[in-house]
Amino acid sequence: MATEQTGSAWRSVRRLVVGLTLFLFFALFVLWRIDSPRVERFRMALVDRFVPNMEWVLAPVTQFTRIISDYQSYAQIYERNQELRQELQRMKGWQEAALQLEQTNAQLRALNNVQLSPSLGFVTGEVITDSGSPFSQSGLLNVGSLDGVLDGQAAVDGLGLVGRISGVADHTARLVFLSDVSSQVPVIIRPTGQKAIVHGDNTLTPNVLFIEAPDDVLPGMRVVTSGDGGVFPPELLIGQIVRARSGEIRVLLSADFEGLEFVRILRASPQDQISGSGDLVGEDILDEVPLFAPPLINDATMAAPPQRDGSP
Repeated sequence: MATEQTGSAWRSVRRLVVGLTLFLFFALFVLWRIDSPRVERFRMALVDRFVPNMEWVLAPVTQFTRIISDYQSYAQIYERNQELRQELQRMKGWQEAALQLEQTNAQLRALNNVQLSPSLGFVTGEVITDSGSPFSQSGLLNVGSLDGVLDGQAAVDGLGLVGRISGVADHTARLVFLSDVSSQVPVIIRPTGQKAIVHGDNTLTPNVLFIEAPDDVLPGMRVVTSGDGGVFPPELLIGQIVRARSGEIRVLLSADFEGLEFVRILRASPQDQISGSGDLVGEDILDEVPLFAPPLINDATMAAPPQRDGSP
């Protein structure tokens, strides 16, 4: 019973306080809306009387105003940051274009510095497409038979052997990379001089097969073409020996297949075929040498007189 009386009294007090607060707010609203000189003087008197003593009430309002101002400044900073990000993105695009031009320039410079045998000619082509599939590693070049490109010719970049030509049209040619599964290149491992076969497996580290003494092959040894078979010229750099975790001997290709844009197609000049020792000496030299030389006459024979029969 006492609890119900206490709750009822509290509700009555709360209603009274809410009513007085609403009446006070309404009175202030009406007071500030009246346009009269006397009321204006009264309003100023109220301000002079109560405002200086209510700084503790205005402090949260001031802090809230500062928070709003800081938030607006933060919003402006955020917008400026977004603009700078967009500008940075555009600059990254220009930077990428500059890096691509720099890489192209470096590749062309590297092609100019490639040391080739005097018997090798070349034609430079651009890789216009790259298959890049898991089952085929090849590219399409913008040079063809009209430029002197033939099937089987070797292609190099500024770092090493890239592959061979397989399929030629008038203005295009197909380049099969060393990493392709159909690529098999006879090589020599330097400095041991062992011969082997580099067999592609669609990776940048093809297998090195048919090594006579695998224990003598160490990581870091150079692998160059042997020239056997007449497809690739000899002494073209392929890469360096590496060993897989399984113990397999592989070669890390020196050519830059990821950034490949330009290649140099080697054209070997025809050489004289020697079928026998006679071709080595030459027929003209053999014609000048007589088959039977006359006997030599020394001085003693010329000085001795001829002897007659029956003389002592």
